[in-house]
Amino acid sequence: MTDKFEVGGMYHIYTRTIGNEILFRNDDNYVYFIKKYFYYLDDKLDTLAFCLLPNHFHLLVNIKDNSSNEVIVKGFSDFLNSYSKSYNKVFGRNGALFQRKFKRKKIDTEEYLTRIVIYIHLNPVKHGLAKGPSEWKFSSYKSYLSKSQSKLNRELVIKWFGGLDGFNTTHNSNTDLFLPEEFTLEKY
Repeated sequence: MTDKFEVGGMYHIYTRTIGNEILFRNDDNYVYFIKKYFYYLDDKLDTLAFCLLPNHFHLLVNIKDNSSNEVIVKGFSDFLNSYSKSYNKVFGRNGALFQRKFKRKKIDTEEYLTRIVIYIHLNPVKHGLAKGPSEWKFSSYKSYLSKSQSKLNRELVIKWFGGLDGFNTTHNSNTDLFLPEEFTLEKY
């Protein structure tokens, strides 16, 4: 686990709810979560991939040059607190929604970068929520297949996979969802 965010560093960020509480009870919750995320963090990091699931989320981000560890941590704190307060108000609940601290792992090898992009997009398949990555609408996968404008930094990831065909082929042929122990972050 990395203690501090480093400028220019790439990170897999993830957290889950306390006690497997449902994080997104309807489609509007997913949309609101992403809007809040970009509101609080878009100027601090480039988002490369994401996947939102009923009780947790995954992000792949690159820290922008104008950010510091303190700025990023505060941005995530403000974002998660804001979503939690809104969620609690709408659903008449009290207390924390997320586990105490979000987790992060620095992407420090090319192998990990390749595997984590695929892992993030195939997470709904792993959890039995979809048969393929294109079936889950709350991930960045479909954005990569679209020509529409996006807040994602798609160019870096598409280039990494050798183009859109390589990106698509790799995702659709890598269905075993296996990550060696050194890459496994979730302990669900």
